Amino acid sequence: MKFAFAGIDFLGGVFEALVAAGWQPIKLFSRPCDGIYDQNEAVVALARRHRVPIQLSRIRVADIEALSAEHGRDWALVVAGYPWLITGWPGRVRYALNIHPSPLPDGRGPYPLFRAVLDSYESWGVTAHVLAEEGFDTGDILAQDIFSLSGAETHETLLARCQMAAMRLARGPIARDLPALWRKAEPQGDGAYWPRVTDLDRSLDFRQPVAAILRRIRAFGTIETLARVNDNRIFVLEAHGWTEPHRHAPGAVVHAYRRHLLVAARDGYVQITRWSSVPLADADKMGR
Repeated sequence: MKFAFAGIDFLGGVFEALVAAGWQPIKLFSRPCDGIYDQNEAVVALARRHRVPIQLSRIRVADIEALSAEHGRDWALVVAGYPWLITGWPGRVRYALNIHPSPLPDGRGPYPLFRAVLDSYESWGVTAHVLAEEGFDTGDILAQDIFSLSGAETHETLLARCQMAAMRLARGPIARDLPALWRKAEPQGDGAYWPRVTDLDRSLDFRQPVAAILRRIRAFGTIETLARVNDNRIFVLEAHGWTEPHRHAPGAVVHAYRRHLLVAARDGYVQITRWSSVPLADADKMGR
């Protein structure tokens, strides 16, 4: 089947998996990326390898009509990690689907992985669903890949697991059985939309138990959490800790060795082992 892919490297493995399953790419829709948290180098390289056109602006009805004029209507628009709502596709393309990194209807929204770890979900998954024209991530479900989570899950492990699950969906049920899945797609029912996280969501509160603090650090991983230490704001990349009765005020630095900082929490200590200073301009924006 011919397909156009809309997304970035985050779930770019879907593009690669469909090609490996024998599907023919006809266009890449992506978006400008900052090269820090968002990248599209891999999908752009893949599109160039297959000599298909690349568009970095938002998909409009005219773009879908142009592809249908060239290839007919019997192709699929496959969306994975694309930020803009796509409308006007019914009647212009045979299939339009989104691959979303949550077990819908839970976890609708731009990036639900942080909260999956924060809220200690015992299982998670990736969902392929019909692309809805009203509301993000609300279309009928085509297929899901569900897996169990561990108590030590991190942002990075969950991201890798979602990427692998998305590729399994793409090269498995989507590549093999999309017409049949389309005919029997099931409505989601009630669900929850999870908005984009804020700096407050990323901030550590040392008045909390050690376990809750470490879970927040794991939930954001290389995206980093924020902490106030000795009246300074820092990015925290890695920390460890333990429970122990003490009389220190939460947030107090009780020990330091080289760049390792030991900070008192409500029921023990958190040792910050990898961190960097928040630039002054950024600290001012965050209410230093």
